[in-house]
Amino acid sequence: MKDVITELQDMRYLSWTKTRKSSGTAGSFLKSYDDTWEKKKYYKLSDFDPVKGVVGHECINEIIVQRLLRHFNIEHLEYKLIHALIEVDYYEYETWLCESEDFKTPFESKLPLEDFYLANKLDGESPFEFCCRFGWNDTIYGMLVIDYLILNRDRHGANIEVLRSQKEHTLRLAPLFDHGLSFACRCHDEKELSSFDVMRDLKVQAFIGTNSVEENIKLVPRDFIASLPPVDPEFKHELLKDLGYAISEPYLDKIWEMIIRRWEKLGNI
Repeated sequence: MKDVITELQDMRYLSWTKTRKSSGTAGSFLKSYDDTWEKKKYYKLSDFDPVKGVVGHECINEIIVQRLLRHFNIEHLEYKLIHALIEVDYYEYETWLCESEDFKTPFESKLPLEDFYLANKLDGESPFEFCCRFGWNDTIYGMLVIDYLILNRDRHGANIEVLRSQKEHTLRLAPLFDHGLSFACRCHDEKELSSFDVMRDLKVQAFIGTNSVEENIKLVPRDFIASLPPVDPEFKHELLKDLGYAISEPYLDKIWEMIIRRWEKLGNI
């Protein structure tokens, strides 16, 4: 599957200003959609500054994590990274954006896992125990492994969703999505990047477990980790293919260093 479109696409028809959402830090994460397709398409930008334009690289992170999830055969939302010309507040920008499609079936509704948990949990039952009771163990194990490898800072209770169909009487966890706030996402220049410690256990938002990915990975059984396809040096080319068009090689090298070193440590935790 081709998940990087390097040819510049004219996407100035998209409207971003109506869907602006504050990130809680400098800049914003802007979103848009196009419902003229058979399946509605959603778009998002990396961290956007109204003066400097797109300053983040969260969209590139999404593609890298997607390829890692694909390697591990973990269900996930499929993204495309598109080289695009866009317009925001009457200014044009050449940038890279993410495109995805609605993952719900026609009869499904979605709600945040946090809301579903609060409405259905047993007394004293943790979110992790709750998910295991519903038989979602392997999805949660895979999520915790990924979040450890990429140092995901943003797995709050609305970044995991439950899909429910009353007509078909089904209930399932949605495919994993929204992994942009990971890796060296707060490094915006070479100096910050060179000093970034890929093994540091930063405080994270995590609805399941604690605010430490190192602690959360201890919830995953060893046999599950042993069943995953290995991450080895040969995988680097497949993981980072075509992304040099969108971001610098030092940044990609730092991401690979994080993944391979954390993978090597995984067996010793």
